[in-house]
Amino acid sequence: MRVLVTGGAGFLGSHLCDRLIAKGCEVLCVDNLYTGKKANIHHLMGHQNFEFVRHDVTFPLYLEIDRIFNLACPASPIHYQSDPVQTTKTSVHGAINMLGLAKRTKARILQASTSEVYGDPEVHPQPEAYWGRVNPIGPRSCYDEGKRCAETLFFDYYRQHRMEIKVVRIFNTYGPRMSLDDGRVVSNFISQALRGQDITIYGDGQQTRSFCYVDDLVEVMDRMMESPANFTGPVNVGNPGEFTMLELAEKILSLTGGRSKLIHMPLPEDDPRQRRPDISLAKSALGWEPKVALEDGLKETIRFFRSIV
Repeated sequence: MRVLVTGGAGFLGSHLCDRLIAKGCEVLCVDNLYTGKKANIHHLMGHQNFEFVRHDVTFPLYLEIDRIFNLACPASPIHYQSDPVQTTKTSVHGAINMLGLAKRTKARILQASTSEVYGDPEVHPQPEAYWGRVNPIGPRSCYDEGKRCAETLFFDYYRQHRMEIKVVRIFNTYGPRMSLDDGRVVSNFISQALRGQDITIYGDGQQTRSFCYVDDLVEVMDRMMESPANFTGPVNVGNPGEFTMLELAEKILSLTGGRSKLIHMPLPEDDPRQRRPDISLAKSALGWEPKVALEDGLKETIRFFRSIV
């Protein structure tokens, strides 16, 4: 099986490449290194079944391929808001180019969508049937609406061209190889705790998130790709455990032995107050639910961060 992973040098993409290589797949990792890092895939360089190509998915790619995992897009607010036009292009043009490649090669293709398609939700937890509450003109819209448009394109290609598509909506994922200063809450809190800096809490800290360890996430992505052809999704993938930002900060301080103070800053515009996946569909259709507890996953993540701080 020859598998293309776009965004393959990123945090999540590199772990997915590891899993596919372990399965015996030939993996073509494509990344423009805007947020991805060669260090994430350094251990795979030279492997006979691994190839890296530096390429921007907003331009067409001509390959012969059996499977496509489309993960290319900056996923942290700091990165996707620094160049919002390019973020939208990556989601939309990238989806068009990868769908065109899949159509030509008759490859099955999976879109890594996001819980951000639900915006600041009025329904909790969020099931796949919920259409979301998204601001189309705010500072986060480049990512939220870009991913929503990509989903639209996938299902239009499915209906119009009868292609084999898969769509997963990824909720907050964490683990080794996260960027130290990517602005996401887990990496922020750990790096601040290890450096002895004040831990920044936005708002009152009562907003909630659900955190899925990366090993659990790549397992369900692999299962989704190999599920029956008539099962398209979208499927929520994430850990339904729900924690406030204050609870997360206290847990990280306990695990790191840090003595940082908690300071409060204004809540960013359009920041969701709560986020938790309903994973009933993933359980019933894929036989999957996350296994790694937050504390265990944080220990592994902290161990990685200690090695680079």
